[in-house]
Amino acid sequence: MLYDVKDLSLSEKGKLRIEWAQREMPVLALIKEEFKKNNTLKGYIIGCCLHVTTETANLMITLKEGGAKVFLCASNPLSTQDDVAASLVKDYGISVFAIRGEDRDTYYNHLNKVLDNKPNITMDDGGDLVSTIMKERSDVLPQIIGGTEETTTGVIRFKSMEKEGVLKYPIIAVNDAMTKHFFDNRYGTGQSTLDGIIRATNVLLSGKNFVVSGYGWCGKGVAMRARGMGAKVIITEIDSIKAIEATMDGFQVMKMEDASKIGDIFVTVTGNINVLREEHFNNMKDGAIIANSGHFNVEIDISALKRLSSYKRAIRDSVEEYNLKNHKKIYLLGEGRLINLAAAEGHPASVMDMSFANQALSAEYLSKEGKKLENKVYSVPINIDRRIANLKLQSMGISIDKLTKEQEEYLSSWQMGT
Repeated sequence: MLYDVKDLSLSEKGKLRIEWAQREMPVLALIKEEFKKNNTLKGYIIGCCLHVTTETANLMITLKEGGAKVFLCASNPLSTQDDVAASLVKDYGISVFAIRGEDRDTYYNHLNKVLDNKPNITMDDGGDLVSTIMKERSDVLPQIIGGTEETTTGVIRFKSMEKEGVLKYPIIAVNDAMTKHFFDNRYGTGQSTLDGIIRATNVLLSGKNFVVSGYGWCGKGVAMRARGMGAKVIITEIDSIKAIEATMDGFQVMKMEDASKIGDIFVTVTGNINVLREEHFNNMKDGAIIANSGHFNVEIDISALKRLSSYKRAIRDSVEEYNLKNHKKIYLLGEGRLINLAAAEGHPASVMDMSFANQALSAEYLSKEGKKLENKVYSVPINIDRRIANLKLQSMGISIDKLTKEQEEYLSSWQMGT
């Protein structure tokens, strides 16, 4: 079996942590048993580019139990949990190509190692695997029937590919499932982002001016959790509707030009480039803390920060102190990469349970319907979304009402009124 991980001796710790996460993933566990019983994915090769975490491990195990051959690489150089990677190889016989802190060349070499196995289905988190296929590895296209995408960033990339006519196979936008973005993006990103900031810095959030750039589902989650810890939350936005929403949710809204002068902590969650840049760094207070929770490390203009600085030093794990020429200090967390994974463990398993249930069931859907689909980005079928929601409620011991026959007739009739 081919693999490239840091150290197989870390596997014992990784296995225990994978088992701990499994406790909080009952929906995926039910799907795993179903897949195992029916050999749902027998004969399929699945190539995955995802964050190598305990939650991802449970998804990989589910796919393998369903009969698939699974190959995994990291979707971010700083998100790999080396003990988990070791356990997947040693304890579960899954090929993993991921080492925390790997350089850019190694990162893309690992992507190509996954593609060398000629996958039938791809699973992406951010779009790097599919982008590599489109640009450099067209040799693997004949075997591929479809793929899935986990993130907002990746879905945007694939919709752009579709628009330009360069998308070569169908993609299921797992991110767009209601049981994904309503919960993973909001509650998962919200909690794990603050977890990463606190682990990295040990700062008290209460009373701080906490600037969140972007008020999508991830930004809403970060803002909500920061306010819950006593921070004074400021939102910056480019979308007028989202700005109104943030205002009516009780947050202060302003331009980054103004927020940069008063913020103590800054978090970018936009999916866009250079959200924090030179003019903002020049405005910032001495001691400002900046972090990113968007998928790629492009939201903070680190090259500009370097140009403005006399020198930098690592002052804590995941904290770099930039000493600016104007005699101020700015603290960059996690090298500008996903702070919830660079300095913490990522989303809690309970919320990833639904996200990865979507991944597993979308893989099943592609195995049955992929050859019939066009080269477009598709939503997760609504019946899959609803099924996951129902299973999650059952696992939580929650029952909900059903429409009576009379109510169904009322809602479907145009004749009944006041």
